[in-house]
Amino acid sequence: MNPRDFYRHCPRCGTVQAATPTGNVFTCGHCGFRLFFNPAVAIAVFIRREDGRALFIHRAKDPGKGRLAPPGGFIDLGERAEEAACREIREEVGLELAVVTFLCSQPNSYHYAEVTYPVLDFFFTARALNADGAAALDDVAQFEWLDPLAVRPEDMAFPSMQTALAQWQEQLRRS
Repeated sequence: MNPRDFYRHCPRCGTVQAATPTGNVFTCGHCGFRLFFNPAVAIAVFIRREDGRALFIHRAKDPGKGRLAPPGGFIDLGERAEEAACREIREEVGLELAVVTFLCSQPNSYHYAEVTYPVLDFFFTARALNADGAAALDDVAQFEWLDPLAVRPEDMAFPSMQTALAQWQEQLRRS
């Protein structure tokens, strides 16, 4: 289900709605309150160490349990994407980052607890300052340092990651 499918009552006045909202906006027929259904925002970081290998995690939980992914997570309210990237990497793999560079953004769907959330994923590349200190922490089953050009995009957990990895690989081949 899409989050808008849960809106049967107006969040402001409580009036029962005659129909489930369609499109990207909920408008109450009684009080006129409008709620826009915007995507959640997440980040993921392709992290390289000095030898050129990149860190890929195996997700510990669904969605995508066991599949490859760059470490990352959701951006908190009031947090810049770059700040979220550094925080999430510390939380998931215990690394500090240097030279955080925007790679691309990709739309995504995140199915969790019977709801499919629209998400906009921001992808970054970065260098690890302390690559030897990597650890499988929050939501990480395990991790490995791989040749980024040898990883198959189809092995990634989400379509957005597949597209971002392919784009990064193309950049790496050109440089």
